Amino acid sequence: MRKVIIVDYNEQWPGLFAAESSLLQITLGKVISRIHHIGSTSVPGLAAKPVIDIMLEVVGLSELDNCHSAMEQAGYTARGENGIPNRRYFIKGGNQRSHHVHAFTVGDMQIVKHLAFRDYLIKNKKAADEYVEIKRAAALASENDIHRYSALKAAFIENHLRLAQACT
Repeated sequence: MRKVIIVDYNEQWPGLFAAESSLLQITLGKVISRIHHIGSTSVPGLAAKPVIDIMLEVVGLSELDNCHSAMEQAGYTARGENGIPNRRYFIKGGNQRSHHVHAFTVGDMQIVKHLAFRDYLIKNKKAADEYVEIKRAAALASENDIHRYSALKAAFIENHLRLAQACT
């Protein structure tokens, strides 16, 4: 069973993202248009689950789908859309997750949302601090149920995503 644990910010997270970005670029080549560090590990100083979230902007989902064996060789397990239409989701590390890859076609609105929320938290320390409190409380209340953990954070994310998008 996976445990939902929030840890203090780790100065190594940007380097772990950079190393994995290089591996993904080698693995997927021209299928990738851009690579972004997203999620809480991308926000300096923010406590997070110690999993590096990576978002790929890809030229096409079918082109990415043709690379499943290459992703497996790089240590990833494909999870399909995993609840978000027009996404491809990959995990690395099994129950001890180290990385998540979220892939969308260039121009998908999910890309805009993820980047807006990340940038908003980077610029708004008060909101980031409030988010940490919510995440820590959600981790405790969820009893290691990742879906419950996500549900407990949803209202904060929806509200602040609206604010973030209003600022862009």
